[in-house]
Amino acid sequence: MPPFRFIHSADLHLGRRFGSMPEDLRGRLVEARHNAINDLVTAAQFHEANHILIAGDLFDSETPTDPVWRQALAAMGANPAHHWWIIPGNHDSLAAESLWSRFREQAPANVHLLDDVEPVEIAPNVFLLPAPLPRRYPGRDLTAHMPGCETDPRAFRIGLAHGSVQNFSEEGARAEDTIPPDRAASARLDYLALGDWHGHVRVGERTWYSGTPERDAFTHDGRGTCICVTLTTPGAPPQVETFPMGRFDWSDEILPLVPEQNAAAALAALLPPDRAARRDHLMRIRATGRATLAQQAALGEAAREVAADFAFFDLDLSALATEIEAADLDDIDRAGALRLAADRLRDRATDPALDGDTRRTSAAALNRLYGYLREDRE
Repeated sequence: MPPFRFIHSADLHLGRRFGSMPEDLRGRLVEARHNAINDLVTAAQFHEANHILIAGDLFDSETPTDPVWRQALAAMGANPAHHWWIIPGNHDSLAAESLWSRFREQAPANVHLLDDVEPVEIAPNVFLLPAPLPRRYPGRDLTAHMPGCETDPRAFRIGLAHGSVQNFSEEGARAEDTIPPDRAASARLDYLALGDWHGHVRVGERTWYSGTPERDAFTHDGRGTCICVTLTTPGAPPQVETFPMGRFDWSDEILPLVPEQNAAAALAALLPPDRAARRDHLMRIRATGRATLAQQAALGEAAREVAADFAFFDLDLSALATEIEAADLDDIDRAGALRLAADRLRDRATDPALDGDTRRTSAAALNRLYGYLREDRE
C-alpha cells in the first residue's frame, strides 16, 4: 500500500472581527484569515498532499455572514484536486443547522462536511473517523466511539476531533468533555488530528494539535502553522512536519529592567531587526523590574518612535516600579510649585502606609509630570 500524505489544520475562525484591535488593522487581520485557505493549498501543493483535514472551527461563530462562508467555499473549490474534510467545532457546531445546510447545498465536489461519526473512506484504504460537535458544549468525550469503529485492519485510520486533552483547554478543562491523551492508542489510530488549542502542540507520537494557521491572540507567539502528515504503513509512527504559514507574527515579550541599565537600548534589543517585516508584526512588551524617571521617559520616547513601524505595538508599564532619584526630581524643578508637587507625589509613591494602588497611581503621576516637562523643554 502506498504512503498517504495529508495536511492537518484547524481553528481558521473565518469571520472573526478583532474588535479589540485598532480599526485600521482589523480588515487586514480578517483578510489574512480568509487567505489562510489559499495558504493551506500552497502547503498541500508543496508537500504533494491532496487532502486537507480541518479539525473544527472553520468559522468563528454559528452565524457567519453570507460573504464569509460563500467566499470560503469559492476559495476551497478553486483547486478541485485538493479535498477538504471538515468537522464543526465548538464555535460553529452542528447546532448551526441553517449554516451547515446551506454550506452542504452549495459546497463544490471537493469540499466534504462530516456531520456524523461514521467512518469515511477518503482514499483507497484510508479511513477517517470524525467526531463533529453537535453543540458548543457536548458534555461528553466525542471520541469515545472511535475504539468501536471497525475498518479494514490493513487500512489507515485517522481520527478527526475538536476539544481539549488534559491541561490543554483554553477555557479550563471540562472533565466530561476531555479527550483521553491515549485515544490514538485505544482506537488503533495511525494519527489523531485535533483542533481547539490554537498553539502547535504534540500530545503524543500520533496525536497533535496543528495550531491555527493565523494567530489571533498573544497567547501563542510566532506565526500560524499547519502540519503535513505522512502515513507509511498501518501501525507505523506517522511522519510529522510543521509548516509555518501565517502572514502575521505575534510576540509577547518581557522586558526586565534595573535602574542602572539603558532602558531604551534594552527595548531596541527586543525588536525584530527587519524594519520592513514589522508591518506584519503584532508586538506586546511588558516591562518589569525598576526604572528611574529618566529611564521611563526615555523608554516611552523609544516606544513612540518605533510604534508606527508595526501592525500593532503596545508597551505595558503597569508592572514596572519607579526608582525615584534626587537628580530626577531636580530635573523637574529645584524649588517652587512643581518641586512641591513632585515631592508630594514621591512621598505618596514610597509611603508603605498607603495601599499599593495609591502608591502606583502616585508613581505614574510623577512619571507623567516628568515626561511632560521633558517634552516641553525639548
